[in-house]
Amino acid sequence: MRAKEKELLHYLKKHCPGRENAISGKQLKKMFRVREAELRKMVHNLRVEGIPVCSDRTGYFFPANAWEVIATIGHLRRMRDGVDASIHGLEGSMGAFRLSGGGGADR
Repeated sequence: MRAKEKELLHYLKKHCPGRENAISGKQLKKMFRVREAELRKMVHNLRVEGIPVCSDRTGYFFPANAWEVIATIGHLRRMRDGVDASIHGLEGSMGAFRLSGGGGADR
């Protein structure tokens, strides 16, 4: 775990316990002086290590109970399903294109 990830985890545990104490990504970006993509990567890395950083439309927080973790898992699954649907649609669109060199569609 990198130093900034440790700092983020410490902050969330201390100041953002439970959904009712969520902090926005915008506030965290300013506080930790990182870009949005870096903040998301920090959260991702913590989650991959098994640390339950939760999030929803209100922001990021450290869970107060298992239900908050379950809700975050559901939110992430819905996001994944949306991305999968986009990929499927793009794959289906490939029949309309031809590869350079006279070949058929790239499938």
